Amino acid sequence: MTAPPQGPPPPPAAPEPMRPRVQPVKVNPSDYMPLAGGLRQTGQMFALAASVLRMTFKRPFQVRELIQQFWFIASVTILPTALVSIPFGAVIALQVGSLAKQLGAQSLTGGASVLAVVQQASPLIVALLIAGAAGSAICADLGSRTIREEMDAMEVMGVSPIQRLIVPRVIACMAVAFCLNGLVSVVGVAGGYFFNVALQDGTPGAYLASFSALAQLPDLYVGQTKAVIFGFIAGVVAAYRGLHPGAGPKGVGDAVNQSVVIAFLLLFMVNLAITAIYIQVVPPKGA
Repeated sequence: MTAPPQGPPPPPAAPEPMRPRVQPVKVNPSDYMPLAGGLRQTGQMFALAASVLRMTFKRPFQVRELIQQFWFIASVTILPTALVSIPFGAVIALQVGSLAKQLGAQSLTGGASVLAVVQQASPLIVALLIAGAAGSAICADLGSRTIREEMDAMEVMGVSPIQRLIVPRVIACMAVAFCLNGLVSVVGVAGGYFFNVALQDGTPGAYLASFSALAQLPDLYVGQTKAVIFGFIAGVVAAYRGLHPGAGPKGVGDAVNQSVVIAFLLLFMVNLAITAIYIQVVPPKGA
């Protein structure tokens, strides 16, 4: 019995048309809340500052790293700070002397100019130079380490990047700011004394007498305290931007610029707050 003859094979089915793959839409909360990114970064910066304070007293302490960073920051800031403090002291002395002469209180020029240098100009000069010179170098160093994934490698090995790298740099900024503030105060006061006596016909005795009559030790204390706080802020801001740079070398450069700008804004706002509190808490001499 033979099999029935079979017909031609059926034509192959047409392939289904390829459907385009739909990519999921990523929703960025910052697009709908413009302040969300800024608030998140502010919180992360405060968290980094708290971590630095907590790990400062945690062993082992990186003494060698602290000494190296202290020497580096001092070497890049001491000469510019000394050079900038001379015109600052001269400008303050000349302006205050001219105003005091118009008001008939030329004998108080020394005290007013010295207080302006010690309380305001000296800490700000130190902080701006540390944030501009040392802070940019710290941010560039940490940023280059971050894009090379050295920070991730340290965390994988169980080493805290904050304790190993950031804490010594922040403490070095604070120590250098404390030391440089005294240098700037001395240089600024000496420059103001010279310009007041040489250019405005002031007398050395009146300059020194007005200083001793108006100044007091808390004025020096608040200047030194400001310098330490400003050094801490500059170091934390530089470290934070160094830990969160953009992609590639361009991102590191942008992070350096952002760290300097953010540090400047924070320094001026904190200086305003500390000055307002000091004026309310500490009475002026002779009051």
